[in-house]
Amino acid sequence: MENTLYMVIPCYNEKEVLNETASRLKEIYLKLIKSNKINKKSKIVFVNDGSKDTTWEIIEDLHRSDKLFSGINLSRNKGHQNALLAGLLTVKDYSDMVISMDADLQDDINAIEKMVDKYLEGYDIVYGVRSKRETDTFFKRVTAESYYKALNFIGGEVIYNHADYRLMSKRTVEELAKYKEVNLFLRGVVPMLGFSSTTVSYERNERLAGESKYPLKKMLSFALEGITSLSIKPIRIISGLGVLIFLVSILMLIYIIVRHQMGDTITGWASVAVSVWAIGGLMLLSIGIVGEYIGKIYLETKQRPKFIIKEFINDPNE
Repeated sequence: MENTLYMVIPCYNEKEVLNETASRLKEIYLKLIKSNKINKKSKIVFVNDGSKDTTWEIIEDLHRSDKLFSGINLSRNKGHQNALLAGLLTVKDYSDMVISMDADLQDDINAIEKMVDKYLEGYDIVYGVRSKRETDTFFKRVTAESYYKALNFIGGEVIYNHADYRLMSKRTVEELAKYKEVNLFLRGVVPMLGFSSTTVSYERNERLAGESKYPLKKMLSFALEGITSLSIKPIRIISGLGVLIFLVSILMLIYIIVRHQMGDTITGWASVAVSVWAIGGLMLLSIGIVGEYIGKIYLETKQRPKFIIKEFINDPNE
């Protein structure tokens, strides 16, 4: 086995960090090549996800100055998950293993060698898992941990405290290419592949420069994408609630009839109004969740491409 390692790094407006990221990753690569853990055909591939700044120009400059660096330029912004998938599927024919990570250097690059070591031991997938969340705010830490638990509760097989920092062997990426869904949530899809896997832990750093590409609105949207992409359990929960409320309403009807026959006056208009609003709100919420699934079915039937590559600069033999 040649042990060719390709790294896939999605980039969106990363001009502040790109050169530093490239420099630090090059040091890791040279170390791995020197120790014969990877070969000289290994590459670092930056995927430009429709950046509005000079990100692509920087990638081109890096490629011209050192063939270690390659670049993929998408035709427009398609989002982090699609940009990551574009990179994985593009490099799978050139590599024996692929590591994906973000460009902001929050993921500890020292874990790269640990991942390669695990691959050499025979593992097909190596997940980078955060050892702690001390750099997060209290709100983000609590919501993130709750989200992982919620995903597992509804049946989504996700790795706790794992984002998109992982190593995948060539054959796992080839199997990933068979998944055709438009609504992509790689953190849940990759564990479905079922190959031998393990984890390496690392401490997540502060962002080197620039601003986060995931504000609260995008984080909430991404969280909803994960839940509705991995499981239909929310619909089943709604069905269960509907049955429960129906049974309660029958009991209430019997109770009202009995009280009426006993000559008691029905009181409590306030509680009735609250009940109507509560049930109405539950119905609207239920319709909204079901609509979310129907919307995804609508998008899936269109068979739209998840990404379009405008340009791929790579010299696999250099």
